[in-house]
Amino acid sequence: MAVSFTDVTRRRVHLPEIDVPVGRMVELPGRGGSTYVTDTPGPTPDAPAIVLLHALGTTGLLTFFPVIHPLAKRFRVITLDQRWHGRGIQSAEFSLVDCADDVAALLDVLGLEKVIVGGYSMGSIIAQRVWRQHPDKVAGLVLGATTDRFQLNPAERGFFLGMGTTMLALRGLSRSRTAIKATRAAGRSVDLVPSDMHEWALREFRSTSPWAVGQAVAALGQHHSRPWLGRIDVPTAVVVMMRDRVIPTSRQIALARSIPGATIHEVDDGHAGCVLGSNKFVPRFVEAAATVNARSRDFRQR
Repeated sequence: MAVSFTDVTRRRVHLPEIDVPVGRMVELPGRGGSTYVTDTPGPTPDAPAIVLLHALGTTGLLTFFPVIHPLAKRFRVITLDQRWHGRGIQSAEFSLVDCADDVAALLDVLGLEKVIVGGYSMGSIIAQRVWRQHPDKVAGLVLGATTDRFQLNPAERGFFLGMGTTMLALRGLSRSRTAIKATRAAGRSVDLVPSDMHEWALREFRSTSPWAVGQAVAALGQHHSRPWLGRIDVPTAVVVMMRDRVIPTSRQIALARSIPGATIHEVDDGHAGCVLGSNKFVPRFVEAAATVNARSRDFRQR
């Protein structure tokens, strides 16, 4: 009897059984399109808002679905699909600057003036840029599994140089009707009603094309926030994955120490721990967000 990839994944990977929030497509004026947004209310109408930015090659829900409901006990929780990911905006190219501007545009649409911006991996790098480009909209930062730059050794420099050259050569593909049609079709597939969490997770994962991942990796290779990290003037918490092989733990800790007053919240797991180790990750991420929120109230009072 044939065994599907979903069946293999179900046996090897544990996913928490959680009610995944239902979202909607939201037009972002001036940003070139719409993106998929979930907006989970907090305990009160005036609960503070936190916007969550997802990891490379995933979606807002796929990175953060385990933590949304625990956060919603204190916060209004918002996720979105970033450019070329899931049902995000299909632009001519992928840019971290554009992604940060998209977050600001979404806040305007939702009528939110100041929010906590949280991210994981690539999402944390974009969160740094949201503060850099729109500091008036950021009440605090929660940065998970992040760094201030890549290309710190010859192997990394060779990888990002090759990826950047390849993406530049293929740049015209992102404008082609075939690429856009295929990506949008993949995004629509996640609207189907899944029979279990593994089926849903695989559909979310497949909604981002390999082309999009390559574009994003090339953009990440240009990221360098070290010159201005020390100027971040909002409460910041850094969630450090202590067994991370993708972004070394030492770099995550070094970033935390570069931001004035940043707190460190350790998780004994690897880079995929935001989902596969959610029993460890969720309490620490919620703790980090609560710490930032408490400190932001103190900042406002002062």
